[in-house]
Amino acid sequence: MALGFFLGVALFLLSVRSVVKCAAIPEGVLHMECHERYFMIAVDLSFTGEDPRFEAVAGTGVYPISEQYAATCGYSVCLLPLQDHVELRASYFSCHTDNKDDKMFKFKFNLIATHEGEEVTYALSKTCSPTLPWSPREVTCEVNYMEVSVRSEVSCPSGTMKDDWNALRPAHSSTTSDWQVTFQRAEEQLPPMNLSEARKRGYAFDLKDGRLVFRTPYGQPDSLSTTVNGVRVEVVYATLFSRQSWVVLMVDLVAACSMHEGSYDDSGYMLWQTPGVLYPSLDSTQLNIGLNGELVEQPIAEERGYIVEKQNTTVQIKIPYNAEGGYRKSIVSGDLNEYYVFHLYLEQIMVDEENVETRIRLYRTLATPLLPHPIFTENQTLINERAFTVYLGDLPEDVELAAVHLNGHKYTLPFNNTSSQTITKVVHPNNTHGYTLKVPFDDPVVVQKFCRKHSLLQYKLDINYILSILPENEPYYHLESVEALFTDVSPPTFHAVCSESGIRFKLDHRSFDYMWDISVGSDLLTSELAAQHGYILSNNSQSLLLDVPLFTHGYEYKDVTLKGFFGTFEILVRDHDTSEVQSSTVKTCPFTATELILCSTDGRMTVVADLSLAIPSGGVPARTNLVDKYCRPKEADDTKALFSFPLNGCGSTVKIDRQNVTYQNEIFFSKKYLDVNGAVSVNTTERVMVQCTYSLASLHRLFSLYKFESDKVGVGRIIHTAQPTAAQSPTIKPTTALKTTLAAKGPTRVPAAYLPAANPPVRYIRVSRVKSFLSGMRKGKILILKNSHLRGELTLMCLTSLHRRILPN
Repeated sequence: MALGFFLGVALFLLSVRSVVKCAAIPEGVLHMECHERYFMIAVDLSFTGEDPRFEAVAGTGVYPISEQYAATCGYSVCLLPLQDHVELRASYFSCHTDNKDDKMFKFKFNLIATHEGEEVTYALSKTCSPTLPWSPREVTCEVNYMEVSVRSEVSCPSGTMKDDWNALRPAHSSTTSDWQVTFQRAEEQLPPMNLSEARKRGYAFDLKDGRLVFRTPYGQPDSLSTTVNGVRVEVVYATLFSRQSWVVLMVDLVAACSMHEGSYDDSGYMLWQTPGVLYPSLDSTQLNIGLNGELVEQPIAEERGYIVEKQNTTVQIKIPYNAEGGYRKSIVSGDLNEYYVFHLYLEQIMVDEENVETRIRLYRTLATPLLPHPIFTENQTLINERAFTVYLGDLPEDVELAAVHLNGHKYTLPFNNTSSQTITKVVHPNNTHGYTLKVPFDDPVVVQKFCRKHSLLQYKLDINYILSILPENEPYYHLESVEALFTDVSPPTFHAVCSESGIRFKLDHRSFDYMWDISVGSDLLTSELAAQHGYILSNNSQSLLLDVPLFTHGYEYKDVTLKGFFGTFEILVRDHDTSEVQSSTVKTCPFTATELILCSTDGRMTVVADLSLAIPSGGVPARTNLVDKYCRPKEADDTKALFSFPLNGCGSTVKIDRQNVTYQNEIFFSKKYLDVNGAVSVNTTERVMVQCTYSLASLHRLFSLYKFESDKVGVGRIIHTAQPTAAQSPTIKPTTALKTTLAAKGPTRVPAAYLPAANPPVRYIRVSRVKSFLSGMRKGKILILKNSHLRGELTLMCLTSLHRRILPN
């Protein structure tokens, strides 16, 4: 395949520069190395700009190194984008090298770089002294030329072949004593030409005391392209000769190089081939292999994964795709692809029948075709973690994740620290890496679908990974869609247990419980609500615990007797979006209490009172009554009595202030006892008052003829007060009081006097504010009294049929 698709060979053209500057090169961007058979310069492209050039510097002048000039004079200049540098390799026998006895070689070059549109020249020089002795014949197969050098004092072979005499015929017919060269193509012997004419055709000759050098670019008209065992080979048969009198000096300068471009097999190897014997009568004795100019012996190369095989007379070398020194590049062509580039360096050592050594060195750039590099995603989601976990893997080194789209919402990397999504890079030892993305199910970006009919809950996340191919920052997109499905999804259910002091509710959390809200009545259960009503709430990742003490907000009480009663508390589960009640947990528990007072929403007071100190010695609670003596206990024992009566009955009095309405009654012992002297003896030490207080804002019907209605239960109190003596003030000072419901918030006021409560002739009054209530009192013919001894506060008395008065107009 054409290597030009992957690598560009720099075209260094002749140019005229108006401005030339000499400057120093920063450290780290320039590398100059002496190898055994060539000198190398590598410069970072980030420093040189897009169009770097070189010039050869000699005592005779400065010579720009163009493409043609490089092939003729022993230079090869390549742009290597995968390594991000430009590289120049120079033969030790290149045109402008200062050669001292083939032992010391001095190179001088100019590097022309472009900085901010201006060309700058940098002078480079290096002296190399190779340590490897020169073989009698050295052949170099570079990427753009072939070079042959032979030792000038090589003795004549012991035998003379017929073809050698054919090469001598032009020498015999020549009349010049100058050196000439003749080329042979197949069976055709081309006419000889002098060296100056040969140089015009692109050939180079260097006649030194130590060695004779011949160099030719590939593809010359006099070269021969042939196939040896299926391997394409380019050969140049050149014979250099000079006739002096009756003596002819002739040197065979044949050059042969394998032109195999390499191929790739499905097992992950790059294949390259060369004939085992490029030159007749020569046998290969040693093979050294390496990449990027570094050679190792065949056994060491095989330990590194190379495979060297000989099939018939062809040597086949297999380079593993991950060989050290190879280069890999990602590219987007529809999908994500990759290719590998290898700068193969090969040395063959051959000997002839006279044991004369020929060393062949070959430098080739090999590239694989485009190979698919699939990346993958793995859904690693665990349902109990309540989060999507998706792994994106097998990304090459030159591919980075730039951003992700989650259900159409773009998130660039790195993620915001406050984001609930996280992404973590995972590095693997095979030079690949991946990313682990985590997105909680309850993240707003996740799409949720709940099917109540089938009790199914689906979470779905569409992911678009935006990858960037470096260094070009070419984008590549990888799509993935993941979902999590819950079956048998139902509203949460509490487990409730009774205790002496209340009810405990427990809820074990499930991953999808957030779809519902927990409420007590119409109020959402929060830590603020719990603190307001005296609940004890604890909530962690595992479970929710709610302790509801007895007599706190939300209880309903039934079947009240002296021995006990039943308390019921209900927790509601509502749809998070619609607030509709989906389920409830109701728990009813038996309780006991020495005293109890309940103020219902339908206008009834239920009292269990301890009367042990409020009745005469020897009296029984069953003989007690309320203000109305006909209101007797429903149940009594030795110390307690149970009363249940309407708020506006049994002689109750009512008091209204700006925020509340309070109903009050008192428990009396009805029988009088005579002492031995015939006087009345009352030996009680306490009096017992009972109260129910309601907020005006919660009342729907106040003093209605047929119905009392309140949004909330009232606050009940049982007040035990000491009996006054003759010398004491009639003012009542409470000593103990029992409350069964938390009082509504508002200013505390000193209790005022109470007037009897009776049924008014008004059928309905809705009270929302004090002003509307007071105006309705006159319109409804409710008597309003104002007495100085009531401290200026308003009290009211509803007229009965037995005590009717006409209000003035």
